[in-house]
Amino acid sequence: MHGTGVPLVTPFDTSGRVDRARLEALVRWFEDGGVDFLVPCGSSGEAPLLTTDERVRVVETVADATDLPVLAGTGREGYGPTLETTERAAAVGADAALVVTPSYYGSDDAGLEAYYRDLADDSPIPIYLYSVPKFTGHALSPRTVASLAGHENVAGIKDSSGSLESLQRLVELTADESFAVLVGSGSVYAAGLAAGADGGVLAMANVVPERASEIYRHHADGGSEEARSLNASLVELNRAVTTRYGVPGVKAALSARDRPAGSLRRPLRPLEDAARRDLESTLADALEATNAVDAGSTT
Repeated sequence: MHGTGVPLVTPFDTSGRVDRARLEALVRWFEDGGVDFLVPCGSSGEAPLLTTDERVRVVETVADATDLPVLAGTGREGYGPTLETTERAAAVGADAALVVTPSYYGSDDAGLEAYYRDLADDSPIPIYLYSVPKFTGHALSPRTVASLAGHENVAGIKDSSGSLESLQRLVELTADESFAVLVGSGSVYAAGLAAGADGGVLAMANVVPERASEIYRHHADGGSEEARSLNASLVELNRAVTTRYGVPGVKAALSARDRPAGSLRRPLRPLEDAARRDLESTLADALEATNAVDAGSTT
């Protein structure tokens, strides 16, 4: 995978079921926004709150609705459920699997390395490591990642640490392997690309897919200054839909853009009115700022 990926939200209807029609509509919007690949059943997709059957249904809906590559979130707490979800996702059209580090029992890197190596041996599709210490409390060390990068079925990593140092070390330590380093934090997307990352999987790409994908295009075309300026104009929005408001913020921002985000799954709750107004103001400011960046780059 390379370029900009969107960890798309999972729309639910009022009864709490996956809303496939709304999901298909979102896929079309993301395609129109210029993203390079789709990531169903990630953190933004409320994956921990989905059953295995629901995950498979979401992946199948996305794969059927697009010709873009599909990187499906299949990680669970146990090896067996993760492998089963990966196999079933592959059967319905996933091109690769994004596997979050199991966290409940606090596995160390030695245990996680063995887990991923065995999973890569058994998986019918390539495996992408997923390090997201905000949720798991553990960041895969770059040296552990480098050791796994030599496995023929370990294709890359989504690093959501937010650390530019971590991204730089990952790029350097895996440089001799066919291995993709993907930025998982929208605030450091341009900086990560400049450090050698191959792309990103960004929560904010749900809300502004056209702008997130534009950062990568500027970088790929040699416009590193334009990429940095555009990224800087989106930092507050990225913070709003990650650190400040999380998945409820992503869905509220999508609704503000008249997109079919659907309801949330409990225990997540919709934003209160004050928070929603704050988010909508942040979104409006970000859209205005990106327009100003565009105007400045054409003068």
